[in-house]
Amino acid sequence: MPMTNISEAKAQLSALIERVLAGEEIIIAKAGKPVVRLQKFDRPEGYRRPGALKGLIRIGEDFDELPEDLRGAFGMDEP
Repeated sequence: MPMTNISEAKAQLSALIERVLAGEEIIIAKAGKPVVRLQKFDRPEGYRRPGALKGLIRIGEDFDELPEDLRGAFGMDEP
């Protein structure tokens, strides 16, 4: 995997992106240490289906109740 430093990456960003689009992964280093990996972003195939998790998520009965410690933190304690 090729490695380049930040200043080179800034100067050659378009060329690096073209290499990534061709399937290559590029490592960008700072002070000789790898910090970032450029790789092609692949979107998932297909489309999102609204309601796909229907019936799989449960909301607790106390969802709308604020815990006592948070009530105090927000100044909502009754006098």
